[in-house]
Formats: sequence, C-alpha cells, structure tokens
Amino acid sequence: MTIDEVVLLLKASQATGLTTLQEIILRSAWEGQTYTNIACEAHYGEERVRKIAAHLWQVMSDFCQEPINKSNFRQTVENHRLSKAHQQLIKEFNKAATAISLEFPSGPVSLNSRFYIPRPPIEEIAYAEMAEPGSLICIQAPKKMGKSSLILQLLARANNQGFRTVTLDFQQADKEVFTSLNKFLRWFCANVSRELELEPKLNDYWDEDMGSKVSCSIYFQQYLLSALETPLVLVLNEVDWVFEYQEIAGELLPLVRSWHERAKGVEIWQKLRLVLVYSTEILVPIKLTQSPFNIGLPIKLPPFTKEQVQDLALRHGLDWTNGNVESLMAMVGGYPYLVRLAFYHLVGKGGLERDLEKLLQEAPTEAGIYHEYLKQYVLALRDESELQDAFYEVINATSYVKLEPALAYKLQSMGLINLEGDRSSPACELYRLYFRQYLKTSENFNSVKPLLMTNTSTTLSTSDQ
Repeated sequence: MTIDEVVLLLKASQATGLTTLQEIILRSAWEGQTYTNIACEAHYGEERVRKIAAHLWQVMSDFCQEPINKSNFRQTVENHRLSKAHQQLIKEFNKAATAISLEFPSGPVSLNSRFYIPRPPIEEIAYAEMAEPGSLICIQAPKKMGKSSLILQLLARANNQGFRTVTLDFQQADKEVFTSLNKFLRWFCANVSRELELEPKLNDYWDEDMGSKVSCSIYFQQYLLSALETPLVLVLNEVDWVFEYQEIAGELLPLVRSWHERAKGVEIWQKLRLVLVYSTEILVPIKLTQSPFNIGLPIKLPPFTKEQVQDLALRHGLDWTNGNVESLMAMVGGYPYLVRLAFYHLVGKGGLERDLEKLLQEAPTEAGIYHEYLKQYVLALRDESELQDAFYEVINATSYVKLEPALAYKLQSMGLINLEGDRSSPACELYRLYFRQYLKTSENFNSVKPLLMTNTSTTLSTSDQ
C-alpha cells in the first residue's frame, strides 16, 4: 500500500472518517518524522499526538493482521496490498464522496479538495527548499498544468509553519504601472506592505539619487523584513506578464537574484523565501549571471502519469482497469485540466464505458466537451498570424518540428505544444485533430468570433488546475 491508499482506507472504514490531525500523523510518520516534530508542525501537544498515533497503529494492526507501530509502519504497510474487500470499500467511499463533492475543474484545486493529485517528489522537495533560509524556487509549466494548485499547497505548508505569506499576481497590475521601473517597484513595495498589513512608507525610504532598485532593496531590508519576526514566503505569480516589458524585466530579475544572493551573507535577507511562477521561458535579453532562473530550485510540472490518472479516476468513483485510462490519455495525454473535465462529465453520466467512447469520439468536434474551451485558443491564435502558421506546421507534421524559439515558447506557454530542446510536437492528439479543421484557412477564424458566447467557467484562464 501507498500512504495515499492508507489514508483512503482509513477514511472509508472509520465511522468518523479521518481527522486532519490523524492524517498529518500518518503522513509524517510515513516520512520518518519524530513525534516531537509532528507535534510542533501540527501545533498540538506531543502527548496528544502520541495518544492518537497509538490508536492509529492499533487500527492498522487490525488491517494488516500483524503488529504495527511507528518504527515499522512504512516498511510493513508497503509490503501489504489492498485486499479485494478493502478495494471495494474504497471504491464505494469514493463514489459516495464524489456524489457530494463533485467539482467543476475551474481554477486551482482547493486545499480541502479530494481531487488534488500529489506529484511526488515535487511537493516534498519544494517544502524542504522553502524551509531553507533565503531560498528561491522557480516553478514553470504551461497554463492549466497545476501551478496555482501547487502554490496553494506551498502557502498552506508555510502558514502551518508560522511563516508570513504574500502572493503578487502581476497580471492584476494596471498597464500604467509598467510605464517605468520606478512606478513598478513602488507598486511592488506598496502591495507587499498592504498584504503584510503594514502601512506603506515608501517616501521614508525612497531616494531618487540612489535609484529605484536600491530604494526598493532598502525598503525590504530596513522596513518590511525588519518588521517581521518570522520568515516571509513571497510568491511572484504570472511573472510572464513582466517579460512583455523588457526594460522592467531586465531590471527586476537581476534585483530578485541579488536578494537571494544577499541571504548568503546578510542574515535579515534569510527571512525572505522567494517563489517565482511562470509559464514560458524568459525571452528578455539578460546575462545568465543576472537571471534568477538558473539558481535556486527549478521545478517543472509534468503531465500526470498513467498511475496519477488512475488515482484521479478512483477519486471520482471510477474503477478503471480495462484500458480506459490508456484510451483517455491517448486523446488528452496527462494534462490535468483535460483529464479532470473528462471525469467531471463521465461521473455525471454514470462513468459507463460507452460514455467514454462517445466522449472520445466527440472530443475534437463541436459536439465535444472541450469545444468551448478550445474556441478560446482559436481566438487567441486568430490575431497572431505567425503563431497560427507555426502551430499549423506542428500539427500537420509527421515528426518533430523546429520552430523559431520565441514562437515555440509562446505556444508551449499556452499549453498547445510539447517542447523538448528545439523540437516541437502537439501537446496531445485532441489538439492535433481539433485544430487541423480550424487552421486550414483564415476564414475559419473569422467565422468563429460571432459564435462565441461568454462563458466564465470555460474561458482560457491564467488560473491553473
């Protein structure tokens, strides 16, 4: 059994389910943490943690028919497979829970959602790095791949550890903010102050003679960080928006890197834990020695594996063991949003195999469940003739295509292509089949716009799954 199977089994078998503290104890013990560390992380007394753990070990001993304790928990349980009775128990539990909590896949997966699929070891590596003084994490993935969902997990862990957290989303800034570096950095500092519930005191630290970058650093060091008793996790979301303004990006990115490097010698900067989130490769001309993307911890979110899609199916109450997972992935790959949307519709129709066959047949057509979502891509490409031509070349090629880097990175950030080195290929078969009919002539693009209806739940969003 895996730890996720253990947690599901206990949730399904216990009349009262599984409390948050019980799950923390199980997962932490699985990772070899001491009771003292578990109690500290969960903010409970050690005596209470030990008492609850003792009950859990007794329950697990009954399931495994042999003594289980903290020291042998993982080693023993990993050697046990779920019995057919336990598998059926979990299946019924998932069906019942799904009927109550089925969620339309829009925006990030909430913290309390049963549909968040961990991607080990990514989460644990990110948690460990975030705990390091002065750390820097760079999370890159196309849209709808799960960046925002991962950020929620990171922020929850940071809050549990007593850290302060601030998230800045650059797409929320007015265009006027990007007209000069000085305006941008003042907006930046003012918003961090507001999120920390501190009075903005920009004029007390800003000095035009020293320049805006130095003033910004002084503001962070002497005011913001000095006012905090605990570390600050600062998430810079949608960094791609800054890439569009080369002069600002060319100054901001070296500044962020300098803050990370200062932590090696200046203690107060060790309070700052930076997380940069972006969809595309940086296209701004900048020296490698000034870029923050070649230091710290780089994280690239991959598509779901077959096992993760199987897990998500199970969480939707679908017991797929007859090739259905392979059939779905042959059409949409392991792309989280596309997979979740399929499950959402299948569960609503009972999850029958014939429904999957019909769903896959209709997927690349106007009758398919993805049509409203894909039309937004059609509009995005319609006014980008170079991007349109490049994508048309990719979906009609019989092998990998080499595109001009800027076009390749843009298509990758949109989630339309896979990019391995300089080799481009369609992200999934759904895109290849659907877009072939829309990219044949420009007339297709011109005819789509009048047909579009505003649908806030299906439009392309910068929020990920």
